[in-house]
Amino acid sequence: MNPSAVVELLRLLDDAQIEVWLDGGWGVDALLGVETRPHQDVDIIARVSDTEKLRDILRGKGFVIQPGGTPSNFVFADSSGREVDVHAVTFDENGNGVYRMAGGQDWIYPAAGFGGQGTVSNVPVRCLSPEAQVLCHAHGYPPTKKDIEDMERLRARFGVELPAHLRRAVGSS
Repeated sequence: MNPSAVVELLRLLDDAQIEVWLDGGWGVDALLGVETRPHQDVDIIARVSDTEKLRDILRGKGFVIQPGGTPSNFVFADSSGREVDVHAVTFDENGNGVYRMAGGQDWIYPAAGFGGQGTVSNVPVRCLSPEAQVLCHAHGYPPTKKDIEDMERLRARFGVELPAHLRRAVGSS
C-alpha cells in the first residue's frame, strides 16, 4: 500500500463523508510525515454506522472481504495484494471509541487519541495521536520488530513514554 494509494483511499472515503483515522504503520508514518518502511496494508478506524457504506465503496474499487473477520474488524484485499484493515468503533458520550473485540470484550480508544494529525505525501490526514498509537501497541498482542521500531520513532519524535515491556523490547532491538 503505497502513499498514493493511501491518499486515494482517504479521499474516496472523505468524498463519501466517511470519517476515518489512520492507525498502525501508516498512522505512525503519517504522524512522522514520512514513509519509514513499506506497508502491505493500511489500518483505519471508522464508525460502526459507516461500515456498510465503506464496504460498498471498497467492493466498488475491486476489494474483496477476506475470511475470518468480525463485525468490528475486517480486512479487504484487492488483486494486487493491497489490504485495508478496518476497525469499527462506536463513540460513547465522552467521545471514546468503543471497539468490540472478537472475544466480546470492549477496547476503549481514548477520546483524545482521535486528535492526531499527520500527512501522507504532504496531504493532511486524520490519525491516532502518538500516545494512542503507543497505547494500542502496548496491549493485546506481542509487538513485532516493526512495531517496536515504530514506537521508538514516536518516542524519539514526540517524547511519548513507552510502557516498561516496550522499553525493554526497544532496548533489546
